[in-house]
Amino acid sequence: MKITFLGTGTSTGVPQIGCRCKVCGSKDPRDKRLRTSLLVETERTRILLDCGPDFRQQILPQAFRRIDAVLLTHEHYDHVGGIDDLRPFGKFGDVQLYALGRTAAQLRQSLPYCFVEHKYPGVPLLQLHEARPHEGFDIGEFHVMPVEVMHAKLPILGFRINDMAYITDMKTIADSELDYLRDLKLLVVNGLRHEPHYSHQTIEEACAFARRLGASQAYLVHMGHHIDVHAMEDARLPERVRMAYDGLEVELPE
Repeated sequence: MKITFLGTGTSTGVPQIGCRCKVCGSKDPRDKRLRTSLLVETERTRILLDCGPDFRQQILPQAFRRIDAVLLTHEHYDHVGGIDDLRPFGKFGDVQLYALGRTAAQLRQSLPYCFVEHKYPGVPLLQLHEARPHEGFDIGEFHVMPVEVMHAKLPILGFRINDMAYITDMKTIADSELDYLRDLKLLVVNGLRHEPHYSHQTIEEACAFARRLGASQAYLVHMGHHIDVHAMEDARLPERVRMAYDGLEVELPE
């Protein structure tokens, strides 16, 4: 089971347009962050988590092979803005998208040409499925369990896939959800910055959440530019928590 961090940045990406701060001007490639997205795969099965506006750039270095499922956390543009770029994957058949009913309805409105009965040539070939918290399903060798987290007052999805979990844009989570996130070998979770934010966890809150779950290893994603450079931030993190960076690959035993 290989996890590839396609992007680890917040909605504006890093560097942020027009900014001249230390992080945006850093020469360290680990400080260049496309919008958050993750690829989870084995030799037989491949799952994409979120498909933001940088998807084309993110997927070009990867092997061109079937994407068995796309799991969408919510409908905000930085998580769905690359769906039209799934067009080439129609070569392998319809791409299966899993999302909340609310998110699916938004996609039908914003990408109507993808979901009409008679599609014109070249459009993405997509099949939408409603994903509901606590209703698990299988994709190849992977068992997927959606969980509910809160992005400010907006309910969104996180996903457990076998022994790893992907949670982004979370501010809070109900205690009742935690049982679905026990015994994780790997937790991917959002940590925006150090200063409090109304809809995202801080880095400190993300570390506390990882410690509360007892995950064997945690990686932070969805980071902005209001932090120190990668090398300095990563060195300050507690044991078993690391800063992810674009292009990072992590192997987990099945």
